[in-house]
Amino acid sequence: MSILFIVSGFGKLTGAAGFAGYLASLGVPGGVAMAYLVGALEFFGGLAILVGFQTRIVAYVLAAFTVGTILAAHMGDMTAAMKNLSIVGGFLVLGAVGAGAYSVDGRSRRA
Repeated sequence: MSILFIVSGFGKLTGAAGFAGYLASLGVPGGVAMAYLVGALEFFGGLAILVGFQTRIVAYVLAAFTVGTILAAHMGDMTAAMKNLSIVGGFLVLGAVGAGAYSVDGRSRRA
């Protein structure tokens, strides 16, 4: 799941103007600032999940964010909505279980 968010967030950060236009077409306020905020959340949240840093917190934040994207952008496309709902489920499981032994969180528990 982390790679999905890293790649998507990077695309939003490097193409913020285009993504801001898409957000505006959905009625989401904030323009380019919102595009950068969403891109940063996806990119850095994905990186945090990848390395296992603050995994439980980040997983719950990304689950809530993904529910928001379902409601804001994917209600007209049920296939995309269901795909995102499965991602929400994955993040909720990750939030409940936490990171593995080789993660940053796992190393800090041992120290």
